[in-house]
Amino acid sequence: MRTGLSWAFFVFLISAAAVAQQEPPQPSQPKPPKTTEGQADRPADAKEAPAAPTPAGTPKADPARMAAPKGGPPKKGNAAVDDKSYVLGAEDQISVMVNNSQEFNGTHLIRPDGRITVNLVGEVEAAGLTPAELTESLKEKIKKYILDPDVTVAVLSINSKRFFIQGEVNRPGEYKLVVPTKILEALVNAGGFRDFAKTKDIVVIREEGGNTERLHFNYKDVINGKHLEQNIYLKPGDIIVVR
Repeated sequence: MRTGLSWAFFVFLISAAAVAQQEPPQPSQPKPPKTTEGQADRPADAKEAPAAPTPAGTPKADPARMAAPKGGPPKKGNAAVDDKSYVLGAEDQISVMVNNSQEFNGTHLIRPDGRITVNLVGEVEAAGLTPAELTESLKEKIKKYILDPDVTVAVLSINSKRFFIQGEVNRPGEYKLVVPTKILEALVNAGGFRDFAKTKDIVVIREEGGNTERLHFNYKDVINGKHLEQNIYLKPGDIIVVR
């Protein structure tokens, strides 16, 4: 009997020691609240900064400064012209094509006398006509050889109508006067001005009837709506000088 009680007491002591050696459970930690990007380092009581006010007005756009320079005047190549409005002149290069009749086809440089020579047809007046008018003229002449000819006249290069821009612009050089062009448009096409350009005293040199005329153009006035009569149409041979 006494031996049984001693054994039971011994077993109880071993069990209590084993329980005492176990670590107590750790209390659960609350998860931190989620933060969005840019809020991790901001104090909880910090307020968002108000948006910057929008300026009451914006400066006027300068068309010349908006034209990005591209390293030189336009490259020469096939001229995109309006066949019904562009007037051909001496030194313009054109092509004449007649469908299914190659004997009439060819490339022509309009001579100083304003004419071209077409195979079988002979001398044809070209200067002073539009490509559409020259096409009709050739159709009438070629009808002697074929019925209802299909004629196409294309302008390959414009050499009779040019103007020039020199001085403090980003793209000085020679420009084709394909469509009616005013001084302001020409300056924009030249890529705008360099840093020290005198935009209030631009000069257009014009040769007419053996006389040389100097026309003054104030860029600042024109873009601000003043003295718009200065913004005239350019003529072939005009030279725009920006100092």
